Amino acid sequence: MSKLYFRYGAMGCGKTMQLLQVAFNYEERGHKVCVAKPGTDTKHGTKLYTRIGPERETDFIIDPKMDLYQKITKEYKDVHCVLIDESQFLTKSQVDQLMKVTIDMDIPVMCYGLRLNFKREDGGFEGATRLLQTAHDIEEIKTICECGKKATLNARFLNDKLVADGPDILIDDGKSKIEYRALCPACYERYLKCTS
Repeated sequence: MSKLYFRYGAMGCGKTMQLLQVAFNYEERGHKVCVAKPGTDTKHGTKLYTRIGPERETDFIIDPKMDLYQKITKEYKDVHCVLIDESQFLTKSQVDQLMKVTIDMDIPVMCYGLRLNFKREDGGFEGATRLLQTAHDIEEIKTICECGKKATLNARFLNDKLVADGPDILIDDGKSKIEYRALCPACYERYLKCTS
């Protein structure tokens, strides 16, 4: 039986790079893959983009109301693997639909995304919460903080100051400098004290 995988990590840990590597490995062996991401992630339009260069056009963008089981069974039933980037933006129902793909179609589904939001809460991302509850295989992709320790938190900086409150999703408002950084808990607290 195929599995639903969740690969999570803090910002900049290489989630998209790993997704692209998996797609490359399948395709190099003559297998077809389906690559998608939620439309909530507006950066780089319909492309998957990595910080170190490689990028790829998605096969489709996921709308919050889209039934992924129907989409895949109708248009992508011949693929050998489904790869989803920014999976934290999926709905609970969509994660359940992906599980159904693994069961009914025997196609592995690999989801890559964040576990926690910038407020250090898992409830901020419906997709991540459901994946943590139901995925067959869960793995952390590790990265380091600016201090050199393991980074586990995603910090939002608004005009160079850490903010721990605000809307769950803020990608680019066109007015402010919005940046996300992977931090260890100690550095997160240090930045937090500077803003108080």
